[in-house]
Amino acid sequence: MPIQLDHLMVPARDKLAAARLLAELLGVPWSKTGVGPFFPVFVNDGFTIDFDEWPEPIPRIHYCFRVSDAEFNAILARIQAAGIPYRSAVHGPVDSQVDTAHGGRIVYWNEPDGHQWEMLTVSYARAAAT
Repeated sequence: MPIQLDHLMVPARDKLAAARLLAELLGVPWSKTGVGPFFPVFVNDGFTIDFDEWPEPIPRIHYCFRVSDAEFNAILARIQAAGIPYRSAVHGPVDSQVDTAHGGRIVYWNEPDGHQWEMLTVSYARAAAT
């Protein structure tokens, strides 16, 4: 069996708010009950993000989701409807633009704990490896 990422933990000040927001933006289910103290977001049939409350300081971590064009459109529409600032460059200013320089579409946004979320339709990391 190939190695697959099953779940990862995201530190948060408010795990309920963080789990709910990500699940709503991605359009996936989540739960107030999970294994241990975690609030899981069920990204797909094989991958879960578990939110856990941590004390300050919360480390800032970058997470990236590769999605289809249709999913990209739907998620971006939910980001826009929620009034969440987004940008086209990983460290760039909020410009409410979509990056198309890598053969697909990319946007970045930050959630209240400072984590940086990325959504793309084509993996530039995979393209560089081939």
